[in-house]
Amino acid sequence: MPIMPGTTLGPYKLLDQLGSGGMGVVYKARDSRLERFVALKFLPLEIASDPQAVKRFRREAKAASALNHPNICTIYEIGEAEGHAFIAMEFLDGMTLRERVAQGSINIQTLATLAIEIADALDAAHAAGIIHRDIKPANIFITSRGHAKVLDFGLAKVAEEAHAHVAADASTVAAEHLTSPGATMGTIAYMSPEQVLGSDVDARTDLFSFGVVLYEMATGALPFRGHSTGLIFDAILHGAPVPPVRLNPDLPAALEAVINKALEKDPDTRYQHASEMRADLKRLQRDTNPVSVASASVTSDQRPEAGSAPRSAGRTKRSLKSRPDRQHRRIFPEAAGGLVLLAALAWLFRPALPAPTLSDYTQLTHDAMPKVLIGTDGPRLYFAEGGQVLQLSTAGGNAAPVNVGVPGSSIFHLSSISPDGSKLLTAQVSGLSDASAPLWSVPTLGGSPVRLSDIRGISGAWSPDSQKLVYVDGNALYLANADGTDSRLLANLPGPLAGPNSDTSEGQNVTTAPVWSPDGRAIAMTLVTSKARINQLWEVGADGTNLHEMFPGWHAEAGACCGLWTADGRYFIFESQDQVWAARQTGNLLHKVSREPVELTSGAVSYSYPVTDREGRKIFAVEGIRRGELQRYDSGIKQFEPFLNGISAQDTSFSKDGQWVAYVSFPDGALWRSKLDGSEKLQLSYPPVYALNTSWSPDGKMIVYFGLEKGHPARLYEVPAAGGQPEPLMPNGKGSQSDPNWSPAGDRLVFGGTGDGGENGIQILDLKTHRISAIPGSKGMYSPRWSPDGKYLLALPADESRMMFFDFQTGKWTTLYDGLAAYPSFSADGRYVYFLHLASDSAVDRLSIPSGKVEEVVSLKGFHFTGFYTFWFGLGPGDSPLLLKDAGTHEVVSMKWNSP
Repeated sequence: MPIMPGTTLGPYKLLDQLGSGGMGVVYKARDSRLERFVALKFLPLEIASDPQAVKRFRREAKAASALNHPNICTIYEIGEAEGHAFIAMEFLDGMTLRERVAQGSINIQTLATLAIEIADALDAAHAAGIIHRDIKPANIFITSRGHAKVLDFGLAKVAEEAHAHVAADASTVAAEHLTSPGATMGTIAYMSPEQVLGSDVDARTDLFSFGVVLYEMATGALPFRGHSTGLIFDAILHGAPVPPVRLNPDLPAALEAVINKALEKDPDTRYQHASEMRADLKRLQRDTNPVSVASASVTSDQRPEAGSAPRSAGRTKRSLKSRPDRQHRRIFPEAAGGLVLLAALAWLFRPALPAPTLSDYTQLTHDAMPKVLIGTDGPRLYFAEGGQVLQLSTAGGNAAPVNVGVPGSSIFHLSSISPDGSKLLTAQVSGLSDASAPLWSVPTLGGSPVRLSDIRGISGAWSPDSQKLVYVDGNALYLANADGTDSRLLANLPGPLAGPNSDTSEGQNVTTAPVWSPDGRAIAMTLVTSKARINQLWEVGADGTNLHEMFPGWHAEAGACCGLWTADGRYFIFESQDQVWAARQTGNLLHKVSREPVELTSGAVSYSYPVTDREGRKIFAVEGIRRGELQRYDSGIKQFEPFLNGISAQDTSFSKDGQWVAYVSFPDGALWRSKLDGSEKLQLSYPPVYALNTSWSPDGKMIVYFGLEKGHPARLYEVPAAGGQPEPLMPNGKGSQSDPNWSPAGDRLVFGGTGDGGENGIQILDLKTHRISAIPGSKGMYSPRWSPDGKYLLALPADESRMMFFDFQTGKWTTLYDGLAAYPSFSADGRYVYFLHLASDSAVDRLSIPSGKVEEVVSLKGFHFTGFYTFWFGLGPGDSPLLLKDAGTHEVVSMKWNSP
């Protein structure tokens, strides 16, 4: 199939060609799964036709895809379709640095900002053992927000290896390109001396090339030029470039020094690490920061005009004495009025306060497991991972466990850490859905937990002076002494505390917590205050007054979460749309201040649970890429293996004839169906509706699911298995509708929903009459499953503390299993119920219907879940357990906080 706009390759539809070069052609494309734009890069034919080159390409691209950094273009996928090898990358809006340099000079502050970000990206790549080998303006992108993104990491090595057999020919440029064959002659000008000589290269070769790029950014010209390849090579090896200041007299000497050091011929006298170069660039940025207009205006008023002689102090004094008193009275008001006018003008035309930024991204953990950051005591970070609490030095290293167990319970909800770092606050819950529980103080360095008086709640935090404690119980905020005594109602809240985000909270017993402002005057919380279940940040005074939403109307559909103040109280840091934001909280006399939140991170990599340090120098967060791998447990070999080629999907459902499967792709939430071998794949639903809990009709014609859409309650949908438009089953129904399941006869659907009274319960929809009836005694229950013989219903209470059985003949509920359970599923013959046993050591268990005996099918100790609800479980052909294994990455990172 030819590659051209309009072509569809798998889920990608090619729209426009963005560019071409030695490593192939790049197209703008739409990903139908996530309804987003991506950039698709196709290998050139001479490389794509070489199996060894393709293998190297995949290896290098896979390594590059592990680079999670805001200044590196993210690689989503490495694939092949219709015989074309490609990589799917983050689509960027803006221009390349080559295009920006062609537009004219770049001011020093902009140059320094971009250079710092490029150096930070190189430092991250080199730390991961990846050398770019082709740093040039065409491989650096400037986004519309003014940030730098380095492109094509790892790909140059593939081109170098693939073309190693091409003999050098002094008359042809393409044959001599070691890093980007087939590109323009300009590429050669960015090579390091060791590349020209064909010697081994390391990270320092990127720094030389970056020095060439800096030279061009500063002067608009290349340092090494010539009319032929040989002349350019000779200049790189032996020539001295024209001093940059001669081409641009306005350049600071410090920038020229950085460029000269980067362009040293000998790698041993060059910059050894990108971090060194970044440090010098940051000093340059600091030292060249322009003086504010207000300060400049005051300074200029104090200077004599050019060419004027200094006034005589004595003459001025005599002239004043000789004037009448009324002249004195007239002069002083006029002078005062002039000063007021000058001050007003300075205030009116004062410059805007620069936005804060993050830099110096450093990865602190290296196990890829989901994490939730809790807080810091200064030298250590505390985070939840794999059902336990760990502590880690803020400089990185090995994490150590912290014992947070309380008497009589193996389950806890962790809230926060005390200001002095000596204790953690935790709730002793009996079930994962508990909304209120006894609160305990747990020493971080060992010792016995202490019950905090008789107070109950789900989350809380100690005040900055450690004298008070605020905690949330239901929809109320309470204030007590630090030990829980003398509790009183502080404020009634418009909604409950929000739970942790699903992308990195998998398996973590944590909940969002209130946070105090550094001065102890305000408290912020993440609350769920709308029917659409969207998290929003709210603030209340420490005296219980002035309860209000912090950012009303801002990102109303996306919400916000998990915020806290910086150490100086000037900014509020929080999470929204999987990125970290900052909002100014205080004014500034010399600058105009915007209170609108500013995005600090960007791109396809998510950043969640931001934590500020005690000195106001760093921000910590969990950096992650959400991805799963569908796995099936093979009882014969007693191990998990990829199912459906290990696609990232959950909520599977199988046709009665066993030939077809429906599933929901993760994390985008689109419904698909295909044959069991993955052929005849067809997408059945699209964003913005997120599909969940698929169920295939007994006759194989229809698939039902419930869909989530921001701003709307959950709704049941049906769609033909052969394809078509999804239609809501009860468009005018009240409340939410979820967890649909077909009756064996296919004439009814059972589902969980909100009744007229606002209470959750189990309901049945008659598909012939469209009447809805409630199951007696099902108040507060959900996750209904019809038995294969149609005689029983299985459901769970809200706290997941047991499994309940409803007998249609007797109309009564009985307890089938007493214990934490999730995702119950009947076996094909109805003799067993398989379920996910939720405990400190999770497992897939099955319960025999006749005897009630429970047996473990497979232990899940060490198995890392993921999914929309942080985990998912289902049954495949032959009642084989299906799970979605976490194949993403979640790491704690530190970032330098740069605030004006």
